[in-house]
Amino acid sequence: MRYTRRYNVALAIGLASTAVLGWLAGSFVDDGAVYATKAAGFFVVLTAAVVAVAGDQHPYPRFGAANVVTTVRAILAALVAGLIGYPASSAILWWVIGFTAVFVALDGIDGLVARTTRMASGYGARFDMETDAAFILVLSILVWQQGKAGAWVLLCGLMRYAFVAAGQALPWLAAPLRPTRRGRTVAVGQILGLSVALAPATPVPASSAVAAVTLAALTWSFAIDVAWLARQHRTS
Repeated sequence: MRYTRRYNVALAIGLASTAVLGWLAGSFVDDGAVYATKAAGFFVVLTAAVVAVAGDQHPYPRFGAANVVTTVRAILAALVAGLIGYPASSAILWWVIGFTAVFVALDGIDGLVARTTRMASGYGARFDMETDAAFILVLSILVWQQGKAGAWVLLCGLMRYAFVAAGQALPWLAAPLRPTRRGRTVAVGQILGLSVALAPATPVPASSAVAAVTLAALTWSFAIDVAWLARQHRTS
């Protein structure tokens, strides 16, 4: 892979940042080393998977500012993922909501930066998409872990991975999907909906309702995509 060194340098800095921030934040959950290790592990798995799948789809000599922005988003997702398994307090959950707000704000920036700098790439698009998907999974786990909704809320995070797995059995499901505003809106809606359900200010009956609406929107969006792919398959 031609630009492996550039990936390694940029992502190593991201990993170091995750580990240091995780160590500092770990004092709030009384388990600094384990929390930092979990957060760093999440970052490694996410970024290594993206490089393995789309590392050869970055035809530029630099990592790029847009990918740096996405790396920051991956760090935020990793810091939230480190909370899995801990009974987070209300104060910590508000920090999660704050991280989520920054995560969503940056989501609208990395694509703009890529287009502005003329460094849009398949790697950058995949990095952005996988970071979103992983963060949605983390949020769905936390919503369930905090008792804000039943185990069914995990479908918000698992549905996309089930769709990818189904594409292994049915290749027509693995065909490229057209980018749509509907898809982007639903993805952002998943993050916002789950964060609202997770918020300490949202009582349990309301949190379950918000999570249910979020899951319904995702199911509707996936149904449209599957129907479109089926039509493409029949006419090909």
